[in-house]
Order: sequence, then C-alpha cells, then structure tokens
Amino acid sequence: MLIDLIKGHGSGNDFLVIDEIANAYSFSESERAEIARLLCNRSSDLGADGILFIMKSDHAEGRMRVFNADGSEASMCGNGLRLVARYVCEMLGFQEAIIETMKADLKVSKQEDIFVNVTTYQVEISPVSFHLADLPLNLNEDNLLNEKIPELSDELTFSALAVPNPHLISIVETEQLKSDIQKQISEKVNNPNELLPDGVNVSFVKSLEKGSIYVNTFERGVGFTNACGTAMSASSLVTCLQGLNEVEEIINVYNNGGKVQCVVHESEENYSIDLIGNATYLYKAEVDIDLGSEKFVVSSKEDFTEQSTYEKLQAEAQAYLRGAGL
Repeated sequence: MLIDLIKGHGSGNDFLVIDEIANAYSFSESERAEIARLLCNRSSDLGADGILFIMKSDHAEGRMRVFNADGSEASMCGNGLRLVARYVCEMLGFQEAIIETMKADLKVSKQEDIFVNVTTYQVEISPVSFHLADLPLNLNEDNLLNEKIPELSDELTFSALAVPNPHLISIVETEQLKSDIQKQISEKVNNPNELLPDGVNVSFVKSLEKGSIYVNTFERGVGFTNACGTAMSASSLVTCLQGLNEVEEIINVYNNGGKVQCVVHESEENYSIDLIGNATYLYKAEVDIDLGSEKFVVSSKEDFTEQSTYEKLQAEAQAYLRGAGL
C-alpha cells in the first residue's frame, strides 16, 4: 500500500503523521500496530517515537490516535498533539480547533513563536487524575504525592498522576539525574511487575530556578526520549503542588530536545495544563508498505527547511542547561 506521511517533532520527540481525513486510507487495528512497529524502527529509512493517525471526528475538527514504536496505543501525547494541531489548523485555515483524543476533546491553538521563526502551538493537557487506580498503581492508598515507594527506592520520593497517560514523577538533584537509577526504576516498572502492571512513564525532574525546570523521561512503550509532552505537563503540575512553581504562571520546561512552556490551571479541585511549544516539520514522504513481508520502500522524500531554525532554540536551551550544571 502507498502512504503519504509527514515526519515532524515536538521538542525532538519525533513522529510520523498520517492523514486519514484527506486520504482514503483504511487500516485495521492490527495494521495500525504493525505499521507503527515497521516504520518507527530506528534501523529503517524512517524511524520515529510513534505514529500520529489524524482521523475524522463526528464532533471535532479532527481526531488523533497515537501508536508508539512498539505498536502499543497511547491515550494521549502532548508533543504529538502539537503536530496534529498544526496539521489540522493549516488544513482548515483555522487559528484554533478542537481535537478528539482517546479520553477527552482538547483545545488547541496557534501561538506566537516560542523562538524566532519556530512554528508554535498550544495544546490542552487534561483530564488530570491523582487516583492510583487510574494508572493503575497497586498501593494501599488512594493517591501518592511526594512519598516513598520502598519497592523502587529507599531515598527517592514519587508523585503519581494520569494526564491521562500514567506518570510517576520524582523531584531529584543533579547527581541522581546523572546516575543510572532512573534507568533501573523505569525498566523495572515497564517490565512485568505487580506494582504497575500496565507500565508507566517515569520522569526525573530538577528544579533550576523559580519558573524553570528540567525534565528527563523514560516513556512507556518507547524508552528514554528527547521529551514527553504529557510528562512535562505532569511534572509542571507536581512542582506547583510542591511549592516550587505557581499555578497560572509560565513555567519554562527544559528537556534533552529543547524547551517548552507550561501553564497550570486550577479550578474547583480540578487541574488542566497548557503545553506550548514547537511543531516542526522535517520532511514529507511517500512510502510503499508490504505488511505481509514486513518491508517498506521510501518512494520519495522532500525535506522541509524548518529544522535549522529549531536548532537555534535547541542550542540556546542546551547552553542554559550547561550553565545549570546539567
């Protein structure tokens, strides 16, 4: 089958975007998973953290489904949603839209550039739940905020929340970031285990100064990524709950792929987060896929010119992190 796609990224978290609105593609559920495993393989001619399928919605401007590189489906993806927001808004000629996701209809909108000539979109991250059953995390309590989990570490404290992807977040110091403890914990909870049977995204967060944090994430179904949008959003919320940052104020969130901004909103015990960052296109391609033989050929590829501009943002972010000792 012939498929047109765009490869893009949000904070270096890269995806293949497949448009099912303008194209008459029809995939079975098993085919979506197979296509993700095949095309996202880093040893192939494409490679990505996942695939974003953009579909028609009966009540919103578009619908997003996210398949990770291992073929599993994610309920949400903040960095990917920015790419979907851009694609749908540009296709319709809109400045804002509603995108249907697995758990919620989310507001998206074009914003002023986060950095000169870096196309920027804001997306809503919600719903937020602190109920451990929603991850699930099997502990004898209803929620977990800045507490130890002896099965995972004697020294670290964790907060657990779903946004709606499940996240386990620990506020750490530089020496813990540079150790291999995050890798050990992440692999433990994302292999068969009783504590988190469905796996979880694990983030280590370092507070840099008021209004600025660094987030490093091991993403369920992917591994360590340059950035995870829902993880950065969840981490921003956790720092507000711990008094390190303030709700309704911009938080600069640095990551290995660059930088985004988050704003946490609180309303009657409920929270939502605005995630603001780049939606950068790398190239468009036509791919001829043979699922029977598990092979594909890239028939054509045309590069965009946006990455060189994004790299300036990335260089500035990395310089800031070096100055912070990271």
